[in-house]
Amino acid sequence: MARCLVFMVFLVSCLISTVGLPVEPADEVAMQLGGVGGGRLSVEPSDLTEASRDFGRLTMSEPLAVFHPRGAEDVAALVKAAYASPGGGIRVSARGHGHSISGQAQAPGGVVVDMSHGWRAEAAERALPVYSPDLGGHYIDVWGGELWIDVLNWTLAHGGLAPRSWTDYLYLSVGGTLSNAGISGQAFHHGPQISNVYELDVVTGKGEVVTCSESNNPDLFFGALGGLGQLGIITRARIALEPAPHRVRWIRALYSNFTEFTADQERLISLQHGSRRFEYVEGFVVAAEGLINNWRSSFFSPQNPVKLSSLKHHSGVLYCLEVTKNYDDSTAGTVDQDVEALLGELNFIPGTVFTTDLPYVDFLDRVHKAELKLRDKGMWEVPHPWLNLFVPASRIADFDSGVFRGVLGSRTAGGPILIYPMNKHKWDPRSSVVTPEEDVFYLVAFLRSAVPGATDPAKSLEALERQNREILEFCDEAGIGAKQYLPNHKAQREWEAHFGERWARFARLKAEFDPRAMLATGQGIFDSPPLLAES
Repeated sequence: MARCLVFMVFLVSCLISTVGLPVEPADEVAMQLGGVGGGRLSVEPSDLTEASRDFGRLTMSEPLAVFHPRGAEDVAALVKAAYASPGGGIRVSARGHGHSISGQAQAPGGVVVDMSHGWRAEAAERALPVYSPDLGGHYIDVWGGELWIDVLNWTLAHGGLAPRSWTDYLYLSVGGTLSNAGISGQAFHHGPQISNVYELDVVTGKGEVVTCSESNNPDLFFGALGGLGQLGIITRARIALEPAPHRVRWIRALYSNFTEFTADQERLISLQHGSRRFEYVEGFVVAAEGLINNWRSSFFSPQNPVKLSSLKHHSGVLYCLEVTKNYDDSTAGTVDQDVEALLGELNFIPGTVFTTDLPYVDFLDRVHKAELKLRDKGMWEVPHPWLNLFVPASRIADFDSGVFRGVLGSRTAGGPILIYPMNKHKWDPRSSVVTPEEDVFYLVAFLRSAVPGATDPAKSLEALERQNREILEFCDEAGIGAKQYLPNHKAQREWEAHFGERWARFARLKAEFDPRAMLATGQGIFDSPPLLAES
C-alpha cells in the first residue's frame, strides 16, 4: 500500500509538471485530473476488479490504478509520467473491452488505460468518412478504443460504407485487433485488418504521440500493426472503407474427406476477381453425431427444412465449408447463377448444401446473436482456454491426422473449431505478425469454453487445457511449423522462438519506442528492457 501511495503521488506530480493539468485529490489515493480534456485516475474497487480480468477468465492480476482518458493527449500524459517514474518505469497496459484471453492487457501493480469510452467524450466531433483521390477510395479516422460494431453502424449511416476486412466478432476494439491482426473469412481477398489501415496515431512508451504511416515513421507504423501493444498504444486508426453490399447468401456444405475439403477451400481463395468468387471463405470441424442433433436449430429457421439422411453412413469427424456471396439490387438477379456455378465445382457430400439469405449487417454481427443466447444461459462469462494456430498448408493434412483424428478423436465438444486458409501475399511482411513461410496457411482456432461443474469431464477447464498442451506438443514433435495467433508464451526464450529471425528487428523496435519495456507487460515478451546497441 505504501508503494501505491508513493506512486500515485509521484504520478500526479509528474502529470502536473509535464502537462500543467491541475489535479484535485478525491482522497489519499484517488486523484481526479482537471482541466480541459483531462482524464481520470481511479482506484475504485469496481474499476480495479474489472481491469484485473478478461474474457479468458484464466488469470487475474489487479492493477494499481485504472486511467480513463478522454483523448490521445491524456494517454500520452499518463505514459510520460509513468516513463519518468523511478525504479524502472511503471507498467502501463491499454485495455479496450476486455476480450484478451490470457491476461495480455493486464498490468499487475501498474496502470490499466481504459480505452473503451474515450471516443464518446468527443462524439460531437466524431469524424465522418472521407473520400481520398490519392487513395482511390474512402476512409475514416476512429478512436483506438472504439468497437468495430460502432464503426460499422457509423459508416453505414454516413454513406452506406463499411470496412473491408473483419473479425468474426464485432464487439472488439479497433486498437486491440490491429495490435494482433484482425482476421475473418474476408482475409483471403482483402488481407487482415492490419492490411487495410492507412495511418495510425501511436502513444509510444516515452509518452510521445506519433503519427505514422507507410511513408511517415514506417518503422513504428508496421511495427505497431500486429505488435501486441509492445511499441505503443494505438489511439487513432485511419481505416479503409468500401461500399457496403445490401444482402448476403450464406452457404454451408459438409465434407467427410479432409483432402477434398481443404482442396476446395484453397481453390476458392485462389479466385480473386469478378463474380466468380465468394467474398468470404471459412470452415469448421464438427462431430457427425453432434451435427445431426444440432445443425438445424443452430443455423436454419423452421421454414428451411433440412434433410441429413445422406449423413447416415458418416461417423466421427466431419468438415463444414462456410462461404458467402454478397449482392444488392443490381446483382440480385444473377446471384443464384453465380452461386450455382461456384458450388458446381466443389466436392462436398451430395445433399448437404444449406443456404440462407440475410442482410449484410446481420451476417457480420452473427456471433453477437450467439453471445446473447449464451449469456441467457450463463455460458458466456466462463473460462475460455482458446488456442489459435497458423498452420502451413503443406502440413494441414498431418495436422488433421494428428489432432482432429488423433488428440481430439471425435471429441469436438466445448465450442467451435474453425479452420480456413489465407493467402500470405495479402499480409504485409513489414508488420510484426508472425506467419508460416508458405504461400498459403490456415487458421485453426479452438474456441472452446469450460463449463464450471460440467458432468462431462471432457468439458472441464483442466481437460481442455490439457488438450491444448497435447496439440502444441504434437506440433513441436511432428515439426508442423505452426505459429500461435493471439500468442500466449510463458518466457522470453519462447517468444524468441516464436519470432524466429524476426526477433532481432522486433527487439530493436522495442528498445527504440519502449526503452523501459513498461508497455503491455501482460504479454510476457520481454524479461527486461532490450538494449538498442545489442539488436
